[in-house]
Amino acid sequence: MAQINFGGVVENVVTRDEFSLDKAREVLKDEVVAVLGYGVQGPAQALNMRDNGIHVIVGQKAGSPTYNKAVKDGWVPGKTLFSLEQAAERGTVIQYLVSDAGQMLTWQKIKPCLKQGDALYFSHGFGIVYNDQTGIVPPDFVDVILVAPKGSGTSVRANFLSGSGINASYAVHQDATGRATARTLALGIAVGAGYLFPTTFEHEVYSDLTGERGILMGALAGVMEAQYNELRQHGHSPSEAFNETVEELTQSLIRLVAQNGMDWMYANCSTTAQRGALDWRHAFRQAVEPVYAQLYQSVVSGEQTRVVLAANSAPDYKQKLEAELREMRESEMWQTGAAVRALRPENWNK
Repeated sequence: MAQINFGGVVENVVTRDEFSLDKAREVLKDEVVAVLGYGVQGPAQALNMRDNGIHVIVGQKAGSPTYNKAVKDGWVPGKTLFSLEQAAERGTVIQYLVSDAGQMLTWQKIKPCLKQGDALYFSHGFGIVYNDQTGIVPPDFVDVILVAPKGSGTSVRANFLSGSGINASYAVHQDATGRATARTLALGIAVGAGYLFPTTFEHEVYSDLTGERGILMGALAGVMEAQYNELRQHGHSPSEAFNETVEELTQSLIRLVAQNGMDWMYANCSTTAQRGALDWRHAFRQAVEPVYAQLYQSVVSGEQTRVVLAANSAPDYKQKLEAELREMRESEMWQTGAAVRALRPENWNK
């Protein structure tokens, strides 16, 4: 492991220097990795492992759009593409990558397929941590492990193809074989992690659910809407409000933050912007701290889990989801966004 100083706190991380792809292949040479689910993370992790020379099969319900996608991606029915249960029976590492609600609904079919010495792999701690609601309690004769890429499946695949990799957390919840840690690190490298940092199933799911509902998606969308609406109420045009709210952030500033940090971005903007940003950041932090405290406790208590499982298990969930997304998509702000994106130079000749 490499010791890295993160803001004054030294953490142990695993990089490809310490755990090479060749070492990962050696650890996994006798394994059959069964990727169950071909929706969000499944395609990226399965394809990355296949490209890295790992023996991979896929489990997905026949006739579904994702099954057809798997066929298009080169998985062969009856050879490398099976039903969920068939893949679980054939695998020695079972990557349980169906949705959180899907895990709860399919667990009683998957559990009997687990064999002595198998590894049950997750990319999210949800099913295990909230097992009082999901019912997912693995038998004591399997390893229970986690590799959680810090990005969408699309990013996991795109970063792999570009050669950059993506950082991921890893955890061992149950070590039945004595090989759980080695298996976990090998799988992390094989799916394309640039470096791996240790966590627990609990910490992974608490941080993940907080992040999704907070700055990564929920807070970001809410803050954008609030600023856009305020500008529009004072007579600013849709394009002006959108450019000052979204376009400049996504096309310029956030890229500078990603490359060099927030302090560098502050140091390289106008003195007027500097002063205002430095002053107002405290007001925004103080305003949202109580919301984050409420959010985190809602995650830890399991309330967010109850909401997710109830909503995602409802027969009309997809219709309700589409209605909510349509409301966002058809709002003035995001209709303006579509028009602004079409005017970007890269789209001029399209």
